[in-house]
Amino acid sequence: MDKNKVLDDIFNNDEFDILNVKPKMATARNADERLTASFGEINDFFAKHNKEPQPNPANISEYQLYSRLKSIRLDIEKMQSLKNQDIHGLLKVQAKKIDSIDDIFNDDTFDLLEDDTDLFDFKHTPKTDDRIATDFVAKRKPLKDFQKYEPLFKEIQSDLATGKRKLVDFKMDNLRVGTYYVHNGVLFLLEEINITKKEHYRKDGTRVREDGRTKCIFENGTQSNMLKRSVEKILYANGKVVSENIEKVNENFIERFSDITDEDEASGFIYVLGSKSKDERIAQIENLYKIGYSKVTVEERIKNAEKDPTYLMAPVRIITSWKCYNMNPQKLEQLLHNFFGKACLNIDIFDENKKRCTPREWFIAPIGVIEQAIELIISGEVVKYRYDEENMVIIGI
Repeated sequence: MDKNKVLDDIFNNDEFDILNVKPKMATARNADERLTASFGEINDFFAKHNKEPQPNPANISEYQLYSRLKSIRLDIEKMQSLKNQDIHGLLKVQAKKIDSIDDIFNDDTFDLLEDDTDLFDFKHTPKTDDRIATDFVAKRKPLKDFQKYEPLFKEIQSDLATGKRKLVDFKMDNLRVGTYYVHNGVLFLLEEINITKKEHYRKDGTRVREDGRTKCIFENGTQSNMLKRSVEKILYANGKVVSENIEKVNENFIERFSDITDEDEASGFIYVLGSKSKDERIAQIENLYKIGYSKVTVEERIKNAEKDPTYLMAPVRIITSWKCYNMNPQKLEQLLHNFFGKACLNIDIFDENKKRCTPREWFIAPIGVIEQAIELIISGEVVKYRYDEENMVIIGI
């Protein structure tokens, strides 16, 4: 038997192409490919959550993406190589060149060199968000007189459970004494802020922020004296603000408007109206109210609402109204309009003559919040608050 002929017959009769073995291609990615894939995960996170990854200790994957992005931003070559992949503008930050000791001091982004402690006190080293969060827990100590705070925390938790209070996002530079906050699911009261360092600018123009020790009381019976700036940073990274109890504020509001004697002088009416419009653009909006002022009774004022663009060319219903004494109702109306300005309805209405009008007295805000705002204006405390139109609550500033 001719062995060579047999082998030739076998190879020439490979009907299923079994013997046609192709060489394996290398699957290992080079450094550039790994960098591109790594940044692609950051892009995917931003596309899904519409925000950069944050140093969230409760979410390891997000924290890893945050660290990865931070590392890329510190490397000019990596930023340049990823320029075409930066579809969300995450790398459009100015990378500063460090050539001298002066450059290091002038680029103290994280206040690592700004210290009011002794030479050997290393409590700010290293100054990273994860270290701040750790210190926030580690520096707590038992509070001896916690029994006087415990009922307050139980009341806050009850209010949150029943919807009397809400949790809203924390904004930087928004710490207020007497306000409750939540960090990593733990409720605490900011009882004191003792400012020891005023905001100022160095000779080179570098800004040094206001800072000082705080007194934070936690619902687990501990307290902390973290620096104000550190509390702000951990709340900004993963914290919430507890809103005011609307019912309690409204009780004060009712008392103010009920304590009237014969010596008080009536000066007009402040009213809140709801629309009966069948226009889909209007009818589908919840918590839409008109806040207005009238010298005559509200019933008299709204008689021809369906013919007046101010009332959206439709009948209205009276939600509530107050007769004002010893005050300027027009001024109160203007203050309310300014307070809820960002939540003002923006819509065009046409009158009977086809003339276009844009009413400016309709706002999207719950009635309880409107009453709360009136109380704050009357008490003069309104300057300490603002209306959060996204969450429809009043928060401190």
